[in-house]
Amino acid sequence: MSLVVYLAALVFAMTSVLLFRRPRTALRNPLTLSTCVAIVLGALVFVCAAPATLATVNELTGIPNFGAPLTYGMLCAYSCAVLVLLVNWRGGSRAWVRRMVLRCVAAYGLLVVAIVVLFALADTDTERLTDLDTYYAGTPFMREMILLYLLGHSAAMLVMCVVCVKWGREVGGPLRTGLRLILLGALLDVAGFQLTKYTAVVARWSGHDLDFLSTTVAPPMASLAALLCAAGFVLPRLLPPVVAQWRGLGDYRRLEPLWSLVRSASTAPRPPTAWWQLPQARLQWREVSIHDALLTLAPYFDHRVRERVRDTALRAGRSPHEARLAAEAAMLADSARRAAAREEPPEAGGTYRLHATEVSGPSGLVELALALDRPPGASAGSAPSSLTEPEEPHVA
Repeated sequence: MSLVVYLAALVFAMTSVLLFRRPRTALRNPLTLSTCVAIVLGALVFVCAAPATLATVNELTGIPNFGAPLTYGMLCAYSCAVLVLLVNWRGGSRAWVRRMVLRCVAAYGLLVVAIVVLFALADTDTERLTDLDTYYAGTPFMREMILLYLLGHSAAMLVMCVVCVKWGREVGGPLRTGLRLILLGALLDVAGFQLTKYTAVVARWSGHDLDFLSTTVAPPMASLAALLCAAGFVLPRLLPPVVAQWRGLGDYRRLEPLWSLVRSASTAPRPPTAWWQLPQARLQWREVSIHDALLTLAPYFDHRVRERVRDTALRAGRSPHEARLAAEAAMLADSARRAAAREEPPEAGGTYRLHATEVSGPSGLVELALALDRPPGASAGSAPSSLTEPEEPHVA
């Protein structure tokens, strides 16, 4: 059982590492900081609840069952951290957020103190590592301590359910998905962990033995519920960057035809090729290198090529924008050929600003790269072909 609990704690804690990858930024962001604190405390609850940890703590302190108030105190701290996280996530005026955070900390701080006092007053000479809740369910002071920690955790989970349902109607996208995961985790915690604990304890009060609900059913349900909640908290924070990196990877690959064409003309420093470099960083280096190459090839632009291809595309029924892209792609291919052959710049050359240099981001370069693979008279869905038609002879 300890191994399973430790594994759940490890997976739970790894999500906070993903959010805390930039410590300086995270420490200045209350939302990121409160998310990490809640997840770390949740992982510590699992660590403290493991029978191996309980036995070690009891042995080190010399107090039988000292691990119980430690675990329950951690659970209360986790419940408080979840409420603080919801407050920071919901947002509002700084004064309101601060006031609500202080109220949560004060309420659960008093709850932790009460748990410690009740444990000190109780008679707990028999060490119990897995069934303490049911074994001491009828013991004075321990009975109240067990109910207090359960009620404190139930309050936090129920508040979280209400907030998720209410807020889920107002938001969309990854945030709504995250709220649904949190709601599912909270409901599983209430039904799979708390309800089974309450049932087992009440059964002891009435003289029945349903200890298996507390010792066998509740722990895995709590682990699954905590993992779902952690995924819900992390998803809205991590999904947008992951999507951005995925899109960056796609743009990086779509720029390959354009980069292959102008690579020899680029004078930009060679980009790093470390395997761990993120797609967006690679994309940025490729953008800079391509723009540098376009500046180098600008003197070789032949407007006669551009105008001829543009007219061909317009006659084929393409839109003015598509015709412009096809014409610029043809002119760029011609300028790259001239530069590679060390020819003199054309007499009809001159300053011209490509569409790719008029828009921010990689979208303009991606359009230009895609235009390289289409003939002037083809639509955007046509099969790739040679870009330029044979030049008609002309007299300079």
